[in-house]
Amino acid sequence: MKDAEIVGSALAEVLPQTDKWWFQQRHLLRLNLLLLVPLLSSAVSGYDGSLMNGLQSLPQWREYFGHPAGANLGLVNAAQSIGSVLSLPFIGNLSDRFGRKPVLLTGLVLIIAATIIQSASINFPMFVISRLIVGFGGMFVVQPSPMLIAELAFPTHRGKYTSALLLTGSILASWTTFGCQNYESDWSWRIPSILQAGYPLVQLAFFYWVPESPRWLVAQDRAPEAAAILSYYHTGVVNESNEGHTPLVTRELAEIVSTIQKEKSAKTVGWGALFSTPGNRKRTLIAVCVGAFAQWNGIGVVSYYLTLVLNSIGITDTFTQTLINGLLQIFNFGAALSAAILVDRLGRRTLFLWSGVGMLISYIVWTACSAVNSDTGSKPAGIVVVVCLFTFFFHYDIAYTPLLMGYPTEIFTYTLRSKGIALELMVVYLSLTVQAFVNPIGMENIGWKYYIVFCCLLAVFLAVTWVLFPETKGYSLEEIAVLFDGQEADEARVDAKMMERDMMAHGNASVTHHDKV
Repeated sequence: MKDAEIVGSALAEVLPQTDKWWFQQRHLLRLNLLLLVPLLSSAVSGYDGSLMNGLQSLPQWREYFGHPAGANLGLVNAAQSIGSVLSLPFIGNLSDRFGRKPVLLTGLVLIIAATIIQSASINFPMFVISRLIVGFGGMFVVQPSPMLIAELAFPTHRGKYTSALLLTGSILASWTTFGCQNYESDWSWRIPSILQAGYPLVQLAFFYWVPESPRWLVAQDRAPEAAAILSYYHTGVVNESNEGHTPLVTRELAEIVSTIQKEKSAKTVGWGALFSTPGNRKRTLIAVCVGAFAQWNGIGVVSYYLTLVLNSIGITDTFTQTLINGLLQIFNFGAALSAAILVDRLGRRTLFLWSGVGMLISYIVWTACSAVNSDTGSKPAGIVVVVCLFTFFFHYDIAYTPLLMGYPTEIFTYTLRSKGIALELMVVYLSLTVQAFVNPIGMENIGWKYYIVFCCLLAVFLAVTWVLFPETKGYSLEEIAVLFDGQEADEARVDAKMMERDMMAHGNASVTHHDKV
């Protein structure tokens, strides 16, 4: 696939030409390995969802905490979401003020502390409090990570890497629970709880070597440091003098500096900036839609209440339920990874539309077979429901797993990005909080008829996606603004070209005169 189709012609023409793969180039191998540190952040939420599914299948956990049901079951599932919502109003400002790395580090420490409390829980309130801390600290991990990845990644790798924010934690959680189910003691649920700290500990081990975002450095009037990072990690050149940068670094830096300079000159960089212009309002609407669609498309029924779904079709034994959960997580990972690899070839919009159609068809068949199974006890209908679970997850995974964070990260400009991601996450976790209480009540009271609600919602979401979601393939991170801001974005591109010529004429030293943004 041609580079211009991935990042646009402007950046493609200055990309280094080589016949080597990225892993054969030391600087790109180092960068991509270091980006695994923020990439693992997605495992936090993935581990949580699958862990709670698994724990609810364990009689040891249910007996230890007094068989939580109804509101109590909703509370323990909602606790993580409530904690997330509490942190999101200010986390956007923290990432902009202190940088992506310090916020991420704080989150890792909080997750480890929460894991200690959860694995040592001696009563239900203690377990719920640990879930609150997991949610609160989790946002310090989840919110800055996609921004750090998008703002550091090599241009042609950005789409794949931001789409690779896969919920790998769910695989570890589901199979750990499956493996521990035969323990008669409370270690059957304490061991999976302890392993929740696994990913944060791995991230901490390599955290020191992860560079800060060049975009954040430019916004803090530290353009020479940003240039040095871009030079070292994107071209393999150690350039501490800030002179004589390669054409790629010069163009990247000119785009970043001129764009942030123009954004800050507008003087609308607070939360109000999300709604200050037509382009910003459209970005914000899309981010809210992505966050809401990702939770109200019916995924919440399965993600946290798989046990109840399987019970409703007659699959009640712990072994089968935990096995299905484990197999489902491996299946999810494979589907999402395939989409992440193909995202630059197929495009973001295509994946969203394909996903919407597939989820709608799966849910309609799922609902119909659940009705038949409920009314007649038909075993074949119950088997079809399990098949529909997998087909539904496949179509969810090809869009909402890889693009939930990656797509909004791309469409927001630098000064909006942190707050925009925080707003999207707030929508996600407010939705999860509501559904944690509503879903079990709906399933217990009206059974399969509750699925009809999501069939209707999926049809609406598909129509909105068709009308609203633009394609971002073929643009650099700064150039995507032209899809929303039109002429204003074109002016910024002209300014970037002028700055680039000025930097080239002065051996790149002039960047220090443009970094006061």
